[in-house]
Amino acid sequence: MASIKVFGHATTTSTRRVLLTLQEKNLDYELVNVELKDGEHKKEPFLSRNPFGQVPAFEDGDLKLFESRAITQYIAHRYKDQGTNLLPADSKNIARYAIMSIGMEVEAHQFDPAASKLAWEQLFKHIYGLTTDKAVVAEEEAKLAKVLDVYEARLKEFKYLAGETFTLTDLHHIPVIQYLLGTPTKKLFTERPRVNEWVAEITKRPASQKILQ
Repeated sequence: MASIKVFGHATTTSTRRVLLTLQEKNLDYELVNVELKDGEHKKEPFLSRNPFGQVPAFEDGDLKLFESRAITQYIAHRYKDQGTNLLPADSKNIARYAIMSIGMEVEAHQFDPAASKLAWEQLFKHIYGLTTDKAVVAEEEAKLAKVLDVYEARLKEFKYLAGETFTLTDLHHIPVIQYLLGTPTKKLFTERPRVNEWVAEITKRPASQKILQ
C-alpha cells in the first residue's frame, strides 16, 4: 500500500493540483475519495485532517498536510531528485525561487479566483442543474483577461511563467485551464499567441493527460 495518501475528490482543481504533482514525480499514491455531495469533507474523520473542511488533505507516512499549494511544494522539495524537477533548475539560486514564488502567488490570488468562478458558472453549474449567470461570466472574463495580458507579456520573454523550465508556477494553473478549454472562455487563451502556446505546452504533458483520463 502506498505511503502517500491524498484525501480528496478527483473533480476538484485543488485535488488535481496535488495529483498532477505526484504524477510528474512518478510517485505511487492512493487517492482516498471524499464524497463532497454527501458533505464528507465537513465531518469527521476528514476534519481531523483539515479543520477547515476543504479538500484535499495529504499524508506521507506520519506527515499530515492540507492546502494544495503547500502540499505541492512539499512534494517538489521532498522528492526533488525523482521524476520531473518542478523547482528552478538552479536549486541554489534564491532569486529564481523568488520568481517562482511570485508566479505561484499571482496564480493563487489573481488568476485562480476569476478562472475558478468561470469554471463554476459555465461547467459545474450545469452539472448541478443550475443556470449560468452571464453577467458574472462577463465580469470574471474581464478580470481574467487582464491577468492573461500580463502573462502574454511575460511569455514573450520566457518559455514558462517562472523562466525557461516548467515549474510549480505553471503546474498550478493546469487543472482549471483544462476545464476552461471546454467552455467559451477558451477564447481568452487562444487569442493571445504566447499564452496559447504555453497552454498547449503544459496541457499536453503526460501527467496532464493522465489526470484528464
